[in-house]
Amino acid sequence: MVEQENINLILSQYNINIVDIKQQSDKGKKAIWWIKTTDGDKVLKKHSCSSKTLEFILSAVEHLKNREVNLSNIIKTKTNNSYIKGVNCCYVLSDAIIGNTPNEDKPQELKMIVEELARFHYASRGFEFPDDCKPRLHLGLQKEEFEGQMIKLKGFYDTEMSIAKHSEFGQIILSQFPYFYKRMQLAIAENEKSGYASWALETKNTNCLCHQDFTASNLILTSSKEIFVLDIDSITIDLPTRDIRKFLNKIMKKKGQWDLKLTSQILQWYNAINPLEHWKWQVLKESLIFPHLFVGIMSKYYEKREISWPEARYIERLKGMIKIEKSIGPILQDFERIIP
Repeated sequence: MVEQENINLILSQYNINIVDIKQQSDKGKKAIWWIKTTDGDKVLKKHSCSSKTLEFILSAVEHLKNREVNLSNIIKTKTNNSYIKGVNCCYVLSDAIIGNTPNEDKPQELKMIVEELARFHYASRGFEFPDDCKPRLHLGLQKEEFEGQMIKLKGFYDTEMSIAKHSEFGQIILSQFPYFYKRMQLAIAENEKSGYASWALETKNTNCLCHQDFTASNLILTSSKEIFVLDIDSITIDLPTRDIRKFLNKIMKKKGQWDLKLTSQILQWYNAINPLEHWKWQVLKESLIFPHLFVGIMSKYYEKREISWPEARYIERLKGMIKIEKSIGPILQDFERIIP
């Protein structure tokens, strides 16, 4: 917890008249404060990344804003800096965006979200980061990511196999892992056959920025029906299919299963704003073959990442993820028909 006087010291480095300070969240390395000023509400955000990584993030923000992506204005310090360096952290002050979280269950608002994602990717083309910053890059690494996850999960599975008594979670893993292991192997094989490598090589010259969590909870719909993008701490350089896959997984997870018609509609909406050549959509297919949701819950359990979760919650979540993952069959079988 950062002491109040420390926050006051940080805020004193800005030309603002403070009326009130309220802490919204504190996760140790990350924290957010709402600052009421005589010139409207501001948001102070504590970042856990290094200053060099933050410089990469801020350069991405500037590039996107210059290309009319709706992002919050960053307030400069009295010395004209975009951030303040703290102890093992950095602070950024920006204008607060007033509005509501868009509703993904409303088709018109879902369409707006998808179109904004497409605009985000389209606007990011030509991004160049400063030489002295620390860029975040995933471009060209999909096969290595898939292989790393597969090897890690195979290790968990082998350990589970080797013990005499299994929990209910472990029993489900023993029966289901072989199916998902084949899915992982297939995704890796498809990666080598698809145009992933050549698209990644092409993108090295232009760069594409991926948000990595482009969902309703990180967006604000204003009264003027504009969507503003929040929380770009995880922004990275990669193919746009990274964001599209994550977005589809979140939407279908919420629905409890894959929806062929909705998947096709989302891809059409996206392609109308940021058209992708037909062959590039095949790169999305290999990413959907890889069972990210199953991998996520299995990793979380064996790495004990949620120690507050009771076993029953893990089991419920595992069963849900298996159901969603196995409902993707029609999407993969009809993929040529549903892509733009």
